[in-house]
Amino acid sequence: MSKLIRAAAVASIAALAAACTPEQAAEHPAGAPAATLGAFTSDAAGFDTHSFYYDTGREVVVFDAQFTGAHAQRLIAQIRGETQSPITYVVLTHPNPDKFNGASEFQKIGAKVVASRATASAIGEVHAYKKGYFIGAGMFTEETYPPQATVDVTFEGAYALPLEAGAVELRELEHAGVTTTQTVAIVPSAGALVVGDLVHHRAHAWLEGGLRDGQPSPDLASWRAALDELLELDGLTVHGGRGAAAPVRAAVEEQKAYLTGMEALVERYVASLGERKSELAGPEAASHHKKLAELASAEFPDHELAYLIEYGVYGLANAVASR
Repeated sequence: MSKLIRAAAVASIAALAAACTPEQAAEHPAGAPAATLGAFTSDAAGFDTHSFYYDTGREVVVFDAQFTGAHAQRLIAQIRGETQSPITYVVLTHPNPDKFNGASEFQKIGAKVVASRATASAIGEVHAYKKGYFIGAGMFTEETYPPQATVDVTFEGAYALPLEAGAVELRELEHAGVTTTQTVAIVPSAGALVVGDLVHHRAHAWLEGGLRDGQPSPDLASWRAALDELLELDGLTVHGGRGAAAPVRAAVEEQKAYLTGMEALVERYVASLGERKSELAGPEAASHHKKLAELASAEFPDHELAYLIEYGVYGLANAVASR
């Protein structure tokens, strides 16, 4: 975000909060419930991914569309079991398949898919890379892998969703996080900041990196800088793509410490391999990734989902080995 956009965004917090005052609550249909923030978590086949949804009492906004159509359908079913409000928007926080693969299921029921222009532009390359991987690994076939997601509404900088009630502001961060671009969503009535995989509070992170020219390129310095951008929103509660919710400052500080610790752990491991570091890109790579997951579990015993290290650390490990 530029300084101008950043200043405007900060100034808009008060306006957004005002948009959710008791006066607006009176605009809800008679008997409609108060605005609420709900959560859905997939199983391990969907990478234990959180999707959040904001029911304004008139409509529902979903944040992240899940990894497959089946996971998206379960999310939709959960929402429909809790509210009669129609799902009108699904927001993609960043271009990873567990965030966008299920998008078409929402479009089938009339919802619009919203993403930053940068995220929308990245989807094609990420889809092709991930489709090739998952089909090659025998987890999907050409026919069963989800179709490439399409985006209905794009924006740059900051964007306020045009809701009938309530308020949601989307913001592009200046720095990349878990991938090449990052959007966060402010939901003032819930005191919530939805950030996708930018934060995995007390859970291991996906360290593959964003795709650049067809190659995973993790940038943990940029990720830490993106986390620092959240500090201007102190006072909200961060809802990340995995793990527990946490206040902004705690979420930022702990995630930064985790990333620094994991980077150091991987650097030590790669250095210990010496001339064998080429194994990280060969048939022996899986055994090294498993060992790194074991080391990460020991280093961060209060973090869950160590399998994310085993399957995602290859990007960081290869980047370190190539330095």
